[in-house]
Amino acid sequence: MTRRWTPGSWREQPAKHIPSDYPEPAELARAEAELRRMPPLVFAGEARRLKSLLAEVSAGRAFLLQGGDCAESFKEFSADNIRDTFRLILQMAVVLTFAGGKPVVKVGRMAGQFAKPRSAPVETVDGVTLPSYRGDNINGMEFTAEARTPDPDRLIKSYAQSSATLNLLRAFAGGGYADLHNIHRWTLGFVDGSPQGARYRELSDKISEALTFMQAIGVTPQSHPDLSRVEFFTSHEALLLGYEEALTRVDSTSGDWYDVSAHLIWIGERTRQLDGAHVEFCRGVKNPIGLKVGPSLEPDDLLALIDALNPGDEPGRLTLYGRFGADKIAARLPRLMRATRDAGRRLVWAIDPMHGNTQVAANGYKTRPFDRILAEVKSFIEIAQAEGVHPGGVHLEMTGQNVTECLGGARALVEGELAQRYDTHCDPRLNGEQALELAFLVAEKLKAEREASPLRAAQ
Repeated sequence: MTRRWTPGSWREQPAKHIPSDYPEPAELARAEAELRRMPPLVFAGEARRLKSLLAEVSAGRAFLLQGGDCAESFKEFSADNIRDTFRLILQMAVVLTFAGGKPVVKVGRMAGQFAKPRSAPVETVDGVTLPSYRGDNINGMEFTAEARTPDPDRLIKSYAQSSATLNLLRAFAGGGYADLHNIHRWTLGFVDGSPQGARYRELSDKISEALTFMQAIGVTPQSHPDLSRVEFFTSHEALLLGYEEALTRVDSTSGDWYDVSAHLIWIGERTRQLDGAHVEFCRGVKNPIGLKVGPSLEPDDLLALIDALNPGDEPGRLTLYGRFGADKIAARLPRLMRATRDAGRRLVWAIDPMHGNTQVAANGYKTRPFDRILAEVKSFIEIAQAEGVHPGGVHLEMTGQNVTECLGGARALVEGELAQRYDTHCDPRLNGEQALELAFLVAEKLKAEREASPLRAAQ
């Protein structure tokens, strides 16, 4: 791409899934102008730090764990919800770090994950047709004409909620809440209470032994404060580009443009057109960028997108999230991985096992079976191993709350139980127990891979 980039050059390209039906365009312009005056939510130096950590993932020396709500909401916003999801990510990271023998880069789908692309612009209920719900930063979930009308003031409210979320996350990450010993104690509670707890007890016991040994030789949070602090980053889909443009600033130290709404932003499966507005916007900011990769993408098209988004082949700049479905991944992923490997591209391959495994239950609830989610993650690791590519991470829609949205797991959630706590504003999420169970099961796979690597190298 040779055309000149500016934060607003995306407006000259076709833009999908961005609402054009704001009733008062002048009010939208006013809200975007107000956002331009707001302080940054994150800092360029933090985004560069994440990029350096993702470069370690691309080199096979680290693992990416990215997770959080399908779509954040104004109604469910609370300190407890933020804390519980943050804690869950830390618990999963400890398990994955110990089993995989590599540091885990922790990224939340938090502090900005509001807008969602929808399969249809309108929906009809009892003969009444209204615009689809697009996320709380655009319109409301209630099925009324007033709620479904896009409201620019929601952009300001989403900025304020993102700011408050980041403030709390930073306090948790650096204020002692993330103490390694506390995290493991929480996980022991899960192991003791899970129907499959015996399967995970060996790994959890080994973590306990390691912590006891560290304490015996004087390695404690008091002597090594880093044991009670973590690096934690935020991410969201860069869907609503007017909001992203308004929060794009020049970094005073480097002179580069950064989107200061999040540390990492990604382009979705429905908006990754090479000549589209979302690729145009993301190619110009220096943040780490993610790209969803689905079953319809061909290798040549993927390489063209990689060239557009990371022409300098900068390690840590680009993360690819495969999202195929357990039944399609074996047929579609290998040749995409092979293409990036043969082209020598330095990037992160991760798996999003959620979006390709969605189905509608008999009682009408949209859900995702746990066994299919796990099957896609296992296939991803096996395919990466066969192709000589580092299986770099997982990207999950999940919550620390005890919701009933995905079928299966250790407690064998069935269709009749979905209605008990089906709280999502968009897509079904793993609950806290299911997500931590997934981490233990993936840990078993990573541990087996780690132990097999020296054997393969010796052959």
